Parts: sequence; C-alpha cells; structure tokens
Amino acid sequence: MGVVHEYFKEQPVYALSEITKSIQAVVNRNYNKAYYIKAEILKLNFYPHSGHCYPELVEKEDNKIKTQLRAVIWASQYNSINERFRQITGERLKEGINILCLATVEFSPQYGLALYIQDIEPIYTLGELAKNRMAVMERLKSEGLFEANKKLVLALLPKRIAIISVETSKGYSDFMVTLNSKKKLFRFETELFPSVLQGDKAVANITQRLAEIEVRKEQFDCVVLVRGGGGDVGLNCYDDYAMAQRVATFPLPVIAGIGHAVNETITGMVAHENKITPTEVAYFLIERFQQFADTIATCQQTIAKQTKSILQEQYFYLDKVAQNCQMWASQTIGSSQTGLINLIEILKRETKQQLGNACLNMDHLENKIALLNPENILRRGFSMTLFNGKALTDSNNVHTGDEIVTLLHEGEIRSLVE
Repeated sequence: MGVVHEYFKEQPVYALSEITKSIQAVVNRNYNKAYYIKAEILKLNFYPHSGHCYPELVEKEDNKIKTQLRAVIWASQYNSINERFRQITGERLKEGINILCLATVEFSPQYGLALYIQDIEPIYTLGELAKNRMAVMERLKSEGLFEANKKLVLALLPKRIAIISVETSKGYSDFMVTLNSKKKLFRFETELFPSVLQGDKAVANITQRLAEIEVRKEQFDCVVLVRGGGGDVGLNCYDDYAMAQRVATFPLPVIAGIGHAVNETITGMVAHENKITPTEVAYFLIERFQQFADTIATCQQTIAKQTKSILQEQYFYLDKVAQNCQMWASQTIGSSQTGLINLIEILKRETKQQLGNACLNMDHLENKIALLNPENILRRGFSMTLFNGKALTDSNNVHTGDEIVTLLHEGEIRSLVE
C-alpha cells in the first residue's frame, strides 16, 4: 500500500489518497469488464448545460432502499441512449423506473465508487412494467376489487362532474372544449381538482384529490380522470396498486381517459368507464344526455301519434253514433207520425162513437124528461094539487079551512078543505 511514515498507538497511519488508490486498484483488478445491472432510477440528475447525467440508482425491498449507488452517463452517450429508450418505450429516461443497464464499475480517488453506464435496455423496462402490472392486476382480482367500481350505477344524467387533471394539460383542454361544444343543448357542472398526472408524485397527488372529492361525494355524480397520452413508462403510475385500489373502491363512478389507443392501464381497467382519450370521455357524457333527449323526443312522438290515433277513433265512433242517432230519430219520428195518425183516427172514431152514444142518451133523457113534464101529465088528463105553492102529496098536511089549488091542463080550481 506504500511506505508508512508514521504510527499511532502502534498502528500504521495511511494517507486518504493511499486508501483510495488501494481501493481503486482492487476495483480495477476485480471489475475489469462491463456488467448488466438492474436497478431503479431514484433521481435522474440530468444537467442540460453539460449534457452529462448522474443517476442515483437504488435497489428496494419491501419498498425500502436496500442498496444505493451513484452512476454516470456522459453526454456523448446520454443522447443516443435516451433517444433509443424514447423510441421503444415512448418516454425518455425518468425517475421511478426500473432499468437494465450495461455499466462498468469504477472507483475514482476523487469522486468515489460509481457505475459508468454505457447502454440501457428499453425492453427490460417494458418487461418490468408488464410484470408489475400483472402482479397488481392479480392482487386486485384476488381481493374482489377489480370490478367494484364498475358495479356502481352511473346517474342517468351525470351532470355534476369532479375532474382530476391539471389546467395546463392538453387532455383537460380537449375534454372541456368538447363538453362545452354542446353547452346550448346540455349544461354540465364541472369542478377541477388539480393534480400531478405522472411520475412518483402522481400516485400520492391523485389519491389525495380522490379523498377530497369523497368528502363532498354528495355534490357530484361521477369523477373524471383525464390527461394526455404518453408512452407506457409515462403511464406506469396508473399501474400502481395504491392508485388502482383507490379508484376501484371509490364510492362514485370513475371515468378514465388517461391515454391513447395503445395505452391500457390498470387504473383504467378498474374504472367504471375507460375511454381512449379525454375527448372520448366528453363524448360519452354527452351521449348520455343525447340518448335521454332522443328518448324524450321518441316518447313525445309516440304520445302525439297515439293521441291522434285515439282522437281519430273517437271521431269515427262519434260520427257513427251521430249517424245511428239520426237514423234512429228518423225511424222513431216516422213511427211516431204513423202512430200519431192512427191515434188520431182512433180518437176520431172513438169520439164520434162516444158523441153518437151521448146523443142517443140525450134523446132518451129528453124523452123521459118530456114524459115527466107536468104540462104533458096534465095534458093526459091528470091534475096537480098545490098547497101554499107546493105540490100536496099527503092529505094530513092540510086542515079544515085551508085553501088548495088544483091545476088542470087548462086552468085551475081553488077549493077550501072541509
């Protein structure tokens, strides 16, 4: 290790440079080639001015850092590595992703131990993402949560919408522009809950916004989670168990629009509705209102048609009744006229007969009366005795000396009773 110049407590004292040079020699001797190393990028530490990148790599166990080591990507290699990574994964190198890198292990007496990265395999990162997604998916299914949010009933007209996005996001802009395009027909009430939409902070941020919405859940019909599209790496936060579990168990229907057609995240899978883009989410909500409006219009047409049909049937019925009434009235009047004529004839006949009978009776009575007329009786030789101007029918009604008058057909005789 070199010449020892001094001792302390009988132990040799070494200069720091001697130790670091010794370590450097050991590292150079034992790590003399490039190795494939898998790790997670905790911090990227890219410096645009120099173009160099100094990632902090970690290995975690139970979500805790088990090992940590500094890495170096020189500017001459960083651009090509980053561009290839972007072409394959759809995202540039970033924090929070697992990588498989080809690197040499080097120790510098001035800067210490570091991994000097020569290349990064994008396919490995995609595979790690897929493996994580599968594990999260199976866990949600085993816990019976995968279909939980889908089982909620979405309001017939989801008018009150809580939106998790960021105002500067193109996805949010597309969503609002499309939704407001039908403002004259349908009116939506929206409230934005701003959130980070990607990276390590996205999980905590979005779940926090969901917690805020849940406190006020009575004020909303659904939650919309929208952002622009991106590569699989940019969307890996939406495959996080904590976020997917929060969406799956949320008490309101969640409608996701967090990527393009090629993107499929677990958060989107467990949401009540998973649309390709934010614009499609807006169209979905508008379609709910349009279907309802179409149903109302159809009902109106059906009611009008049925009403017209019923009125026509009633008109036909009433017209038929009127015709029947007219016919019945004509028949009845005709029958009544005939009956009346017959009745008049009967009355005439009966009246004539009754009058004839009455006349006969009258003649008979006249004859009787004529026979009983005192003049006719006197003419036949009979006489009538009067006492005090009244007919005398009982001799006991007169006394000696009373004057009586005897009427004859011609004249009268006055006599005194003896």
